[in-house]
This record gives sequence, structure tokens and C-alpha cells, in this order.
Amino acid sequence: MTVDRLHDPAVRGFASDNYSGVHPEVLAALAVANEGHQSAYGADVYTQRLQQVFRGHFGEQAETFPVFNGTGANVTALQALTSRWGSVICAGTAHIHVDEGGAPEKVAGLKLLTVPTPDGKLTPELIMGEARDFDDEHRSQAQVVSVTQSTELGTLYTPDELRALCDRAHELGLTVHLDGARIANAAAALGLPLRAFTTDVGVDVLSFGGTKNGVMLGEAVVVLDPSAVTSLVRLRKTSMQLGSKMRFLSVQLLALMTDELWLRNARHANAMATRLEAAVRAIPGVEVQRAAQVNAVFAVLPAAVTEKLQQRFRFYTWDANTGEVRWMCSFDTTAADVDAFAAAIAQEMVAYAG
Repeated sequence: MTVDRLHDPAVRGFASDNYSGVHPEVLAALAVANEGHQSAYGADVYTQRLQQVFRGHFGEQAETFPVFNGTGANVTALQALTSRWGSVICAGTAHIHVDEGGAPEKVAGLKLLTVPTPDGKLTPELIMGEARDFDDEHRSQAQVVSVTQSTELGTLYTPDELRALCDRAHELGLTVHLDGARIANAAAALGLPLRAFTTDVGVDVLSFGGTKNGVMLGEAVVVLDPSAVTSLVRLRKTSMQLGSKMRFLSVQLLALMTDELWLRNARHANAMATRLEAAVRAIPGVEVQRAAQVNAVFAVLPAAVTEKLQQRFRFYTWDANTGEVRWMCSFDTTAADVDAFAAAIAQEMVAYAG
């Protein structure tokens, strides 16, 4: 029996790197892992190998816990870092605040203390507005600083910026969580190994993203400082993130980390965003908000142009008040995709102006 194809594979979009398919090397790895029987709940050989591979990237102390998705990774990690009365300082644009349906509050039972930022990045100075009143029983106690690398605005923290933030957090008795949904894109853009802006700068726990970089489903919580967390072994289960057939989560991440597939995919996605940015900067009337540092391009268009384009290509309006839109590139975005989209933008802008 075969399943009928219900979509047109020629249709491309720039809405999200989640819209892309699964990388062929990841699909091949799933087929390999599918043969025979393996122990459940992480006692399989693929999950054990994944531990070794991630230690090669993050250090021998690292402990890796595969989970189903990014929200699950973030919520489970934050639970492991907070007491029942604790709170998490994050940027106002953070995914945990804007795009996770209140899961940190509802599932983890913690409070988010949001900080306005000009570029999606926290600083030691910015967190001080919420890192206070630790002895006040009437105020939720800040216990964690959560940063995103790369950020929701497509910006990057340098290692020095993260080190300064981690140092300040630790001075205050706080731990640091890094949401790495697009950590591969950040590493590719910075030209640095993963540990250079995680382990080496003082990050305690991170969420490692795979879905946006070619995996079917599956992320991981990576504990960089085991002394900073409570038992993730039990928290992953009570958070409904413990996969029984975990080998299929782990083997996808293994495939991603083999022969630098994670880095090749991220470099390509970043390069396509750079190509798109260059193309649209040449179109009169299109206002690019900031240089594309990773695989995201933000621009301001007339609302009428956006409406016309969205009838042909999927992408999101980022801020309806300003007309800002977001275009995301993926590991399977081609130069032809970018050029066709840029040509369509130019066509619609000419029609709008005329």
C-alpha cells in the first residue's frame, strides 16, 4: 500500500525552517535504526552513542537527554533549574514567552520575567531589573537567565557577550539556560565550535535543536553543569518527554552530527538568507531591518504587497503595526527558490508603485 501524495513538492515558502522536509541522510539513518529490536527508553545503542558524540562537542561532563520537541526541551530544562517558587528572566521576544503557549507557566509552574531588548539579546545590565529582591517572599524569585542563540530576531551573541552574562548571573546565584533551537546556525555564522559559546562561557543547560535543521522530530536537553540541575531522568518522564522508542530520536541527532551534516545544513541556510537579503536590498521600497546574521531576513513591506505575496508564497507577518515580515531559509532552500521569491517581491513592488 502506498500513500497518495497530497501536496505539491514544487511549492516552496519562506515562513519557517520547520516547513522543510527531512534531510535524506536523516531518513536513511532512521531506516538503519529500524532493523531488529533494541532496548526502550534510552537503553539502546544509538542513545548511548549520542552521549559520546555530544560529549565530543560539549565536554566530558555533558549529559544528553533526547526529547520530542523544542518546547519540551525548554520546559524540561527550565524545570530542572527552578524551584516551585522560581522564575526565569528572558527577553520579551523569547520563544519561551511568545510562542510556547504558556507551557513554561502551565507545565513547569514557573514565572517568566520578561525584559524588553532592542535586538533580542539580554545583557548583564538588562537582567538587573529583574534579578533583585531575593529575600522578598512576596516576589517570585529569579533563579534562571534564559537566552536564545541565535535569537528570535536573527541576531547573535558573541562568546564574550555570553560570558559576561553568565558571569553576572552566577555572581547573583542564578543559572543560565540557552535555547538553541537554531544553535547550528549560530555556530555556522560565528565560525566557532559549539562549546565555544556554551560550555566554555558558563552556560549550565541548553536545548539543542534538530527539527529546524533537517531532523523529522527530536531535540535534546544537554546538561553542561550536572551540579546545576535536579534529576532530568525523572523530570523528562513527568514532563511527557521520555520516548519509549528513543533510538529513533537519537539516531536522527546522530545522523545530524555525523560528517558535520548539522554544520553543512546550517551554513547553507545562512547562505541562502544572505543571498535573499542582498537581492531584496536592491528592490526600491523594501526596507531590510538588519543584516542577516543567520538564516532569517526581516524587512518592511507595504501591507498590500505582503498580502499579494502571501497568496503565492508562505511567510509570516512579524509586526502588523509596522509592516515588518520575516523570511526564513532552510537547509533545502535553493538559490533558484531565493531568486524566484526576490523576483516576485520586485514584481509586486513595481505593481504597487505604479
